[in-house]
Amino acid sequence: MSASVGPTPASTGPGVPPAPGNKPWVSGTVLFAGVLMLVTGLLELFRGIMAIAEDDVFVTTPRYVFRFDLTSWGWIHLVVGVLLALTGLFVIKGMLWARILGVCFAAVSMIDNFLAVPYYPLWSLVLIALDVFVIWALCAYRET
Repeated sequence: MSASVGPTPASTGPGVPPAPGNKPWVSGTVLFAGVLMLVTGLLELFRGIMAIAEDDVFVTTPRYVFRFDLTSWGWIHLVVGVLLALTGLFVIKGMLWARILGVCFAAVSMIDNFLAVPYYPLWSLVLIALDVFVIWALCAYRET
């Protein structure tokens, strides 16, 4: 008779928590939110680089209330993008503080993109929609 090495059938399966120290990766809506945060963060980062490097791809709106220099907008988008992407990594890892910060950073990104609609309308609207999904997914998550 040989001794089995590894977990016994009674110690694994649905409803059985993982062994201490073995925190699983998240699944479901939080994984969805984390991946969307990575994508949104990268898109914000790219838009920031575009605004810093080449202002010619953006629409000029001379009489816009929230008018900033496009280089300033570029740095704002760059910082927001990095914060979103890094937080998304920690959301995927399952950190509670990252889910809370993720809602805050997605809200900041949504406001940032709303204020930047006149400069790059379609891109801003897509990122606002992605931010809505991120906030929904992070708020709808329930630990089991």
